[in-house]
Order: sequence, then structure tokens, then C-alpha cells
Amino acid sequence: MQIVYYGSCCKVEKPEIKEGKFTKDFGVGFYCTILEEQAVRWAKKYETSFINKYEYNENKDLKIKEFTLMTEEWLDFIIDCRSGKKHEYDVVIGAMADDQVYNYISDLMNGIITRTAFWELAKFRHPTYQIALCTEQALKCIKYIGSEEL
Repeated sequence: MQIVYYGSCCKVEKPEIKEGKFTKDFGVGFYCTILEEQAVRWAKKYETSFINKYEYNENKDLKIKEFTLMTEEWLDFIIDCRSGKKHEYDVVIGAMADDQVYNYISDLMNGIITRTAFWELAKFRHPTYQIALCTEQALKCIKYIGSEEL
């Protein structure tokens, strides 16, 4: 069991997977993190902000993709997901392409910078970590344990 966090504008006792108008790093899913300070940054984007806490129990029967490092494979996966391509995983874990890193990815996708330039720029970003629960089966891996208003 591991504690994971979700920063939001409200208490989220029953997480849901919602199709959004914007594509995300690891596709459609409910995104949480083991880094409480990262969840605080997510929550601070809202006028009213909450940190939601969950117990995460990994289910080894699910299809899980974990990126332990920011690699070419990680970058290609994010480019595919941000381009709308679907994947087969229930859970995807790895570094987050925050707003600045995503700008670098957009520049790479648009031919403005090279992969070499991307890696030079990305290496100076602070560490991030996200867990994308991409299916209803994956959502069963987390149990709500409480919220705190910031």
C-alpha cells in the first residue's frame, strides 16, 4: 500500500476517468502522484484548493507501464498520447511533462527543436511523478482516505 495525492478544486471521494478536450501525457485517466508537494502545485491552480489522499494498492493483474526514467521511449509515448493515440495500459507511471516540458515537446513535434535540444532543456526541470489510472479496473486500486483544504 502506498499513499497517493490528487490536487483539485474540491474533495474527490469517488475518482472518475473523464474524457477531456485536452490530451494528456499518458492519455485519458485519473492522474495522481506520490509527491504531496506536486499535488499542492496542481491544487494551487484553483481559487479553492484541496489535496485528496488515497491508498494505492497495485494490482499485478493489470497492464502496467512504468517509466523509471525520462527516456526516448517515455518521450515517444507522451508524443503519441498528446497526439491522441490510444494505448493498451490500465496504469501508466512515470515523470510528468509539466507545462514547460510540454512546451519543449510541442516544439519538438513542430520541428522547432531537435531531440538533442529537447533533452538538454528537459534535464533542468524539477522531478515530477504521476500515476495515470486509465481504466475502471485501475480506479479500483485506490481507496479514498481523506481531503485537506489548503
